[in-house]
Amino acid sequence: MARNKAVIGWREWVGLPDFDIAVKAKVDTGARTSSLHARRVEAFERDGIALVRFWVYPKQRTARGKVPVEAPLVGYRRIRNPGAGGRTEIRPVIVTMLELGEHVWQAEVTLSRRDTMGFRMLLGRQAVRGKFTVDPGTSFKMGRDHPRLREAS
Repeated sequence: MARNKAVIGWREWVGLPDFDIAVKAKVDTGARTSSLHARRVEAFERDGIALVRFWVYPKQRTARGKVPVEAPLVGYRRIRNPGAGGRTEIRPVIVTMLELGEHVWQAEVTLSRRDTMGFRMLLGRQAVRGKFTVDPGTSFKMGRDHPRLREAS
């Protein structure tokens, strides 16, 4: 018996409850892994646990409202970046909770500089597989805002 999947558009507000923020994300089934815009990324160890600290900039086209974050570092991933001429980048990987509408789940997310990209987050096919059907002709099927949105101070 087929399970009904929620329908999402090509762009959606995605909550990151571990960081108490929401970001506008591009849903890209052509990308395997999800990616979050992060600056000042620094890997370190505390009590024998690998961690990464970084700044998240939830609002597009501005550095206002940046949020300092620490998360467990689960490793590094080699990512081919078509936007950088197909060059391969090695990016830190975290596992964090994602919220899309009433759906909450855990996903791997790489950290990268997305300054020149139109969206602070890319939601890749691994994150949406089995959970959602993507309608590329629509946007914000889960709503035009998110309860975790923070106003820039």
